[in-house]
Amino acid sequence: MSNRNILRWIIIIASFAIISLILWNTYTFFQHFKAEERVKMEIWAEAQSEIHKALDVNEDLNEFAFKVISKNSTTPMITLNIDSSYNYNNIDDEKAKDSLYIKRLIKQFEKENEPIELLYLNQYTNKTESAGTLYYGNSPLLNKLKYYPLALVLIIVLFAAVVFFFYKSSKVATQNKLWSGMAKETAHQIGTPLSSLIGWTEILKMENIDPDHIKEIEKDINRLQTITERFSKIGSVPALETANIVEETKESYNYLKSRSSKLVNFEFVAPESNIQVQLNKQLYSWTIENLVKNAIDAMKGKGDLKIEVIPNDKFIHIRVTDTGKGISKQLFKKIFEPGFTSKKRGWGLGLSLAKRIVEDYHNGKIKVVHSEIGKGTTIQISLKQL
Repeated sequence: MSNRNILRWIIIIASFAIISLILWNTYTFFQHFKAEERVKMEIWAEAQSEIHKALDVNEDLNEFAFKVISKNSTTPMITLNIDSSYNYNNIDDEKAKDSLYIKRLIKQFEKENEPIELLYLNQYTNKTESAGTLYYGNSPLLNKLKYYPLALVLIIVLFAAVVFFFYKSSKVATQNKLWSGMAKETAHQIGTPLSSLIGWTEILKMENIDPDHIKEIEKDINRLQTITERFSKIGSVPALETANIVEETKESYNYLKSRSSKLVNFEFVAPESNIQVQLNKQLYSWTIENLVKNAIDAMKGKGDLKIEVIPNDKFIHIRVTDTGKGISKQLFKKIFEPGFTSKKRGWGLGLSLAKRIVEDYHNGKIKVVHSEIGKGTTIQISLKQL
């Protein structure tokens, strides 16, 4: 394990320990505060009993007991007398008129705190008797304190989420920068032998070589130039131009068909009309190439492959359909994630690159519209018409 990973784990463990300590201290303080409130309520109950005792023998009210009773202005409480009547403190007067509301509060208070029986010594019988039962709830301060750990945990989770997304975006930005640099370097490296190939082609033309052979070589050279342009555009915002999507799709289709296995039955379906869209031709042909190659791989080099151009109101749909192994529904979105691949070879970048080209650079959409295991898959690109 590298020093960087060790440091990261130390920070995570230390953060967890600090959070646990804060939550434990908060819980301990809550319990301590609750115990102190219980003592106050027991004093209040004792003062109430003293008042009952004084009233029972017609003595003057204990001034201290009366002061204790009147001073409690925060803790909500209900005194249920032995004759089923009730008194209340620190509860809304309008709500307290509803006996059902009082009954609900009594049940709630009983869950929050153990009720206190109001006992007093009967001077006539010299026996301890009950004047009723005190039910009390948590004070507003105690309620706030009770939810404080939850608020703290929420803040910590949000902070962790911000840190995570910052770290993730920073990592992605670094990776993008690395890929961009590698792509531009690749374009630069291809450029040197490509220039030589162009020169050798001119020499071959003077050597009375079959023009058809030279024409095919020139097609591949043009393709290499296109690939070089594609790689050079990675990491920068590509320029879009008005183009006929039917023509561009057909051009890519023809090139791929002539260089694919004869065991693949190609079919192209498109309207004859000129359909204009904003397009970067090199990147669009790269996308079609990726989709077609994935389709051929899914069919293991043998099957039917169909490319359709379908106008639909404001959008134009380009569909690539194969008769390959298909994919399960839960992978419809996952296949466009960087690094995902079901093949033994490859880095899983083709479809993620296609998604980026279509959605980030052309403001379009790409998705799997249909797939069935063992029968094939249809992937659709949607672009806005002009």
